Amino acid sequence: MSTAVKPRSAFVPHDYQKYCINRLLVDEATGLFLDLGLGKTVITLTVVNDLKYNRFAIRRTLVIAPKKVAEATWTNEADKWEHLKHLRIIPVLGSAQKRIRALNTPGDIWVINRDNVAWLVEHYRNAWPFDMVILDELSSFKNHQAKRFKALTWIRPHVKRIVGLTGTPAPNGLLDLWAQVFLLDQGERLEKRVTHYREKYFQHNYNGFGYTAKPGADDVIHRKIGDICISMKAEDYLELPDCIMNVIPVVLDTKAMDQYKRMERDLLLEIEDTEITATSAAVLTGKLLQMCNGAVYDEERRVMEMHDCKIEAFTELIEQLNGKSALVFYSYQHDLARIHKALAKSGLRIRELKTPQDQLDWNNGQVDILLAHPASAAYGLNLQDGGNHVVWFGLNWSLELYQQANGRLHRQGQKQKVILHHLVVQGGVDEDVMAALEDKATTQDRLLNALKARVERVR
Repeated sequence: MSTAVKPRSAFVPHDYQKYCINRLLVDEATGLFLDLGLGKTVITLTVVNDLKYNRFAIRRTLVIAPKKVAEATWTNEADKWEHLKHLRIIPVLGSAQKRIRALNTPGDIWVINRDNVAWLVEHYRNAWPFDMVILDELSSFKNHQAKRFKALTWIRPHVKRIVGLTGTPAPNGLLDLWAQVFLLDQGERLEKRVTHYREKYFQHNYNGFGYTAKPGADDVIHRKIGDICISMKAEDYLELPDCIMNVIPVVLDTKAMDQYKRMERDLLLEIEDTEITATSAAVLTGKLLQMCNGAVYDEERRVMEMHDCKIEAFTELIEQLNGKSALVFYSYQHDLARIHKALAKSGLRIRELKTPQDQLDWNNGQVDILLAHPASAAYGLNLQDGGNHVVWFGLNWSLELYQQANGRLHRQGQKQKVILHHLVVQGGVDEDVMAALEDKATTQDRLLNALKARVERVR
């Protein structure tokens, strides 16, 4: 893999992105309800950059995000664009000592894991320093009884600007909206208390358990929050490409990265005096791809588990989909086993694609997560009626398999834009595969060149 720094791109926003940017610059509180893949992160970073360096309207910005998003997504997005090159983004992660050191590091944006929100509020108490707060995945604050929600309500009066980002604000119904909107407007639109909100817009179900919206309540609620929330679906924006690429960076923890680097070095140096052929390159990169995914087969086909970093990123992504169905492509049987284990208590309807009945049930909306190997699902299957999200848990070098597998959803009859999510380990061979797929080069050439570059680097 080349160690050269990728050149930054000029940001030319789509019309809908311009609209969102202008709204966020004008409004001090906004819910940005955009589908995954529509560019919520670059929109928000553009706004922060403008507010701080052109309008001098803010000083310090806090981003609260899921753990894996906090590790790399915001930093990587800022690194892509020329207009964001001045922004200093500081991840606030790890032990309490590391978090405190990060908070004291000069910067523009500090990114913290949502599970540390209560700690952060307690740390600063009345000396809250962030005048702008961005809630990445606002729907994870839908529970009004959760510590993270309560902690934010305490410091909310000290926040000048707040932005909530999510693709699905009400996955389980309109009751989910109260806590999220309260963080935006402190109860101005949907009542100061959740009990008042429930009494006004909902009625008890006939059996006494749970609530159902009163007739017409959804229209009233949508009207009330219409001025503070921007809602956009991918399929509404025809200027977008048919397939939206969403690369999700995965950062290995220190132990996992050390283990990966050691095994990578040992594997690559075994062949330093041998000519690399396509066959040997495929075997070697296959091992490295397994390691990126979190486990590897030993000589006797026993599974050696290495890390859960990609599994954690995967479960966070599924959570962000908030019940939207996803076609998930895995590479190895140990991937499949660990995905099953990770989702065992999720309550989602999970199915492996094996029979025509699986295909039928998926298209009829009876499956939430459809697990498939690209080699067995690449040809002839029509899955476009079951969803529009593809997740690549494990990547493979075959451009043909990759395109054919994506074609299960991206085909005639698909009514929505297809969003392709790729979990890519930073600094791992995943990046080589992703570059090859993006360049649409011949598989063999890219594989050989990438592996030779890695051997040179290790030497």
